[in-house]
Amino acid sequence: MTRLSTTFAATHPALVAFITAGDGDTAANLDALVAGGANVIELGMPFTDPMADGPAIQAANIRSLGKGTTTADVLAIATAFRERHPDVPLVVMGYTNPMIRRGPEWFADALKKAGVDGVICVDLAPEEDDDLGPALRARGIAPIRLATPTTDDARLPTVLDKSAGFLYYVSVAGITGKQSAAIESIAENVARIKSHSDLPVAVGFGVRTPEQAAEIARVADGVVVGSALVELVGEHGDDAPQHLRALTEKLAKAVHSAR
Repeated sequence: MTRLSTTFAATHPALVAFITAGDGDTAANLDALVAGGANVIELGMPFTDPMADGPAIQAANIRSLGKGTTTADVLAIATAFRERHPDVPLVVMGYTNPMIRRGPEWFADALKKAGVDGVICVDLAPEEDDDLGPALRARGIAPIRLATPTTDDARLPTVLDKSAGFLYYVSVAGITGKQSAAIESIAENVARIKSHSDLPVAVGFGVRTPEQAAEIARVADGVVVGSALVELVGEHGDDAPQHLRALTEKLAKAVHSAR
């Protein structure tokens, strides 16, 4: 059993919470998410061209990079998180260039040493798995793939092949934080994905409120919230942790009691 598999084997759906590394007091922000009841943490690696992200996360990337955040800083944040929270799954989310710049073996070794459980590489297609996947799997780190509303039954097996940890279902054909999908569409696509795989399915993009999170948690194994949390960091700066914890508590209660 891994931290991810143990978490998704729980009797309730999981709340997956995202923030950007280097944006605000990241350690305090992460601790607030855990204290609020987040079950899985996604730590965003800041990047200059976050093409899948909307204005909130784009702004977080700019703030973080403006402070000079590096890959080494992200790894240090992850290492310190693992020391404080030995049992909470930690997933690094980002884009290919920073992950493979020094080679996939170097990156995978560094993640393993930091205690990272999984990687979501947004712009790495399944056909390019050799660029990073084998190095991650060799070290017990889950390559977590994404599916979208346009991932049809012909394409889905390719996406699922060699994926691990959980499948991230992107509920809208667009960028983060800007729109929300109808629950009927989400339920239909989650069921379709689960008919192809035993992997847990976590749904994200456009989830902002406890009510939305609860609705999705009734049909999915996990709910991913990012932009709504990242906005709090941008709005409140050093005071963000108390606001992050308050929202996370509401989201966690909604997700955990959904079914």
